[in-house]
Amino acid sequence: MRRLALFCGALVMAATFQAAPALADLRVCNRTSYIIYAAVGYESGLQMLTRGWTRIVPGDCGAALVGPLSEPSYFLYARSSRAHAGPARAWGGRIRLCAKETNFAIDVPVGDAHCGSDDAFLMPFASLSTGHKASWTTTLTGTRRFSSPQAARTAGIGRLLSDIGYHVSPEGGPAQDAKALADFRARLRLPSNISNADLFDALETEAQKTAAPEGYSVCNDGQSELWAAIALRSPHLSVARGWWDVPPGACAKLLTIALSFDTVYLLAEKHGNNRIVSGTTTFCVTDVAFEIFGNTGCTKRGLTEAGFAATNTRGQSGFVVHIGDDGLLPPAPRLPPPNK
Repeated sequence: MRRLALFCGALVMAATFQAAPALADLRVCNRTSYIIYAAVGYESGLQMLTRGWTRIVPGDCGAALVGPLSEPSYFLYARSSRAHAGPARAWGGRIRLCAKETNFAIDVPVGDAHCGSDDAFLMPFASLSTGHKASWTTTLTGTRRFSSPQAARTAGIGRLLSDIGYHVSPEGGPAQDAKALADFRARLRLPSNISNADLFDALETEAQKTAAPEGYSVCNDGQSELWAAIALRSPHLSVARGWWDVPPGACAKLLTIALSFDTVYLLAEKHGNNRIVSGTTTFCVTDVAFEIFGNTGCTKRGLTEAGFAATNTRGQSGFVVHIGDDGLLPPAPRLPPPNK
């Protein structure tokens, strides 16, 4: 399993306070130019619980754990969005707890070095000593300190525009960024009064389509929700895994390590088992989440046989598939930079 490259981002303990019961929670504020995904862990009896991911855009705060806090300490890990270009950024510490690449809730015995599933792994969390406070707020910063949430928000928009391919400063250049942002809005037909949340959603989605980091991702460019499954085959291995839920306009990362196979097989369905991506190479599947080794004797094993489409990944460490309403689409082109 590929690990994130750790970035020496400051993990700052900010504004510890007692809040009204309805607002009591563990909050994470993002004072960086990156979209951040945060995970939290804590002990409950003899169990270690980890939960993730909470998405927090630049300049905003999010509740990584909702409800009054009761433990003397909690654990936090955060990473930058996969949409951003360049090395991944991470904020953490020395406490190794279980996490997954996708949204997760993991409960394991305290001190257990095993996470209980093949797609879970240990990540370095930082300890937060909350002293039994009902509420706690932690602010994540980077090498550049922004003077206000708005400054971080402006820099975050500039960074995502740069990730997509616009010629702007990754830390925010007001005049140049304003022109690039206007061009981006026009190309995607976004309203001029779009909310910050919707704007960051659109920017991150487009940046995900542009980037092809290590691994295998599926992007849903259609209007209907999709469920995707993949399969790998070699002389020594045959395995199929599914299902990943891919909402319209979103992307899901199905493999998170550098590709070493010349072909990755893909199956995608809409509601009602309407298969819009399939092929002639068969693997065993089920209607619920599965990981199945071997692609023979499916019926005898109480499984269903399905034909997967072959996608050519030869020579590539990262690959992004785009699916429209009627099936596979050609790779999405990079948005050109604005006219000078």
